[in-house]
Amino acid sequence: MLQKTARGLFALLLIVLEWTRPCLLSPLRPICDLRVLNHFIKEARDAEGAMRLCREGCSLSESVTVPQTRVDFDVWEKKNALAQAQDVQSGLWLLHQALSLLRTSVTNTALHSHIDNSIRNLLSINAVLRSLNIQEYTPSAGATGGEETWNVSSAPDLLQVYVNFLRGKVRLLLSDAQACQQDVS
Repeated sequence: MLQKTARGLFALLLIVLEWTRPCLLSPLRPICDLRVLNHFIKEARDAEGAMRLCREGCSLSESVTVPQTRVDFDVWEKKNALAQAQDVQSGLWLLHQALSLLRTSVTNTALHSHIDNSIRNLLSINAVLRSLNIQEYTPSAGATGGEETWNVSSAPDLLQVYVNFLRGKVRLLLSDAQACQQDVS
C-alpha cells in the first residue's frame, strides 16, 4: 500500500515540478500531459483485475448508480465545453460515491489499497480539472448525477465503468480543454 501511495504522490510531484519549471517556447501545461491520466487508467485496470480474481469479501452491499461510459462523438462535439465538463464532473461524483460504498462493503483487506488508490486518483483528477478552471460538480438534493446513468451490482463491473469513464469522457475533456491547446503562431 505504501508503494502505491508513493507512486501516486510521485506522479503528483512530477506534475507540480513540471508546472513550476521555466517555460520553453510553448510546452503543454503539465496538467495536460495525458501520461498522468494513462497512469491512473493503468492503476484502475489493476484494481479491476484484482477485483475479478477475488472470490470472498469483495462484493458490493447494494447496487450503485454509475455514469454511462458510451460516447456518441457527434453529440459530444456538439456540446459546449461547460456541458462536457458538467457531464464529466457529475460522472466523477457518481464514481466517487460508488467507490466509497465499495470501500465500506469490501471485507477483503488486500483490495482496500486498490480501492483507496482509485479514490485518491479520482480526487487528483478533480484537482486537475479545478486547475483548468473547470468547476467541481455540486449535486442538488436528491440528485443522482444526471440522466445518463445506469446501475451496477458487482464490484468488477463498477471498476470496469471507472476504467472506461477515464478512457473515454475524462480523456476527451482533458485533451480538448482550452488550456491544453498548443498555441500555433
